[in-house]
Amino acid sequence: MAKALIFDFDGVVADSEVLANTVLAEVVTELGVPTTLEDSYRSYLGKRFSEIIAEIEKTVGRTLPTSFGDQYQARTLARFRQSLLPIAGVREFIAKVDHVPRCIASSSSPDRLALCLDVLNMTSLFNGRVFSASSVERGKPYPDIFLYAAANIGVPPRECIVIEDSPGGVRAARAAGCTVVGLLAAGHLPKDHGISLREAGAHYLALDYLGVERIAGELLD
Repeated sequence: MAKALIFDFDGVVADSEVLANTVLAEVVTELGVPTTLEDSYRSYLGKRFSEIIAEIEKTVGRTLPTSFGDQYQARTLARFRQSLLPIAGVREFIAKVDHVPRCIASSSSPDRLALCLDVLNMTSLFNGRVFSASSVERGKPYPDIFLYAAANIGVPPRECIVIEDSPGGVRAARAAGCTVVGLLAAGHLPKDHGISLREAGAHYLALDYLGVERIAGELLD
């Protein structure tokens, strides 16, 4: 039986990917390579900040100034302050499973996670159990962040349910030995995204947090 919940963040707690990738598309377009929102999803979704910067440099064909990362990050965070919303039902789901240990394990930077949780008024719901892939050697689809999160909350990975929305995150959680619920509730996901999550190895799919609640109810100790 499962004993803990590990939440990815973008697309699982915060409906942030549309906003973040809109900014990315704008930035890369301004650098001289016309980029759509869909292009941004294909190139940058689920990657760590350092990997995004490296991919942008590859796309535009030149090294960016050292100030670029801070400027891009500030622009993204400003958009979050204006428009960020939670994934529908996440707060209610957490309230129903409040007795279950939980944490966040995300590819996003600690600063971005902290700001987003503050904007959403959800900081207290995770009690400092917010883990970023910047703390581990390898990002998703490697299992490092989920192994790190499980170790920090003191629950074996095999007893953790991971809620993920990206194929790379699903593969990472499977590689860590966790049970994976693929969530299809975020605003940026295409209609056939469930197929991608199944192919990546998701044990279960949920269209929304009512679906997650039903699945978790069967799995939790």
